[in-house]
Amino acid sequence: MNDGNTSSTLELTEPPRELARRRSIDAALPIHTVRDTQRATVRVVCVDDHSVLIEGLRAQFAIDGHVRCVAALGSAEHLLNAVAEHRPDVVVLDIEMPGPDVFEIADRMRHLYPETRFVFLSAHIRDGFLASAFRCGASGYFAKSEDLEEIVEGLRRVARCAEGTFVMGTKVRARCQPPKKPAGRLSGNGASSSSVHDGRTGSATAHGTQAGLAAHTGLMRGANGAPVTLLDSLTQRELEVLRLIGKGLSRGEIGEELARSPKTIDGHQERIMKKLRVFTRAELMRFAIREGLAQA
Repeated sequence: MNDGNTSSTLELTEPPRELARRRSIDAALPIHTVRDTQRATVRVVCVDDHSVLIEGLRAQFAIDGHVRCVAALGSAEHLLNAVAEHRPDVVVLDIEMPGPDVFEIADRMRHLYPETRFVFLSAHIRDGFLASAFRCGASGYFAKSEDLEEIVEGLRRVARCAEGTFVMGTKVRARCQPPKKPAGRLSGNGASSSSVHDGRTGSATAHGTQAGLAAHTGLMRGANGAPVTLLDSLTQRELEVLRLIGKGLSRGEIGEELARSPKTIDGHQERIMKKLRVFTRAELMRFAIREGLAQA
């Protein structure tokens, strides 16, 4: 009886201002819980001119349950408006689409909406595309031939990883593998604060030299932290020779173009083949065409 009276007295004598403060805090708790739950869902804008791929991603998002497509576009023309409207966590961009250059649009988006991250999803894993993606500030690169489950997991990783991380799918990552028998020369020794993630395992190394990172993750990295591809290993002269090979010029014609003897061109070609891990001139021509060098 006395305990009940004491409790009643304490409650009645509590300062009205303090009581109001406690009640306002209690009333706000469920709201914060809902907002935290909403933030756990990764909001994605998909930009691709192939609707089948977007529908496939949406289906995988539904299976995953933690990713949601808030908008889908057929080109990057109105992407900045869509980002302004939906404020997504991640934007998925196809590279080869009609309309404006996606790398230029992505660079503008990075400056206008730095809180939104973006990744590239392409049917082709070209060294030039990979380098351009890193330069414009992308957070990842995936091949369309990757498993959808791996792509979605990669998007989730991009949404929560540290700034400067570059997430790659398994097939893209394979393009940045050093040769099994390296020649002992690396194309950069600078340390970098950015890191590279395997889209499947999530392993990463930061603040390491290129040699240390290659030993830990199997990836070659340049002094600026960018993934180093096979094309990056070529000298300027070798790139020029490869470009002319892609145009279909013979060794003699290339020699005339560069004012070098056919024997010198043969030496360049041999070194190019070793660096690109190809065995025939036809493979060199296909490589040059695939990378767009023959169009230069």
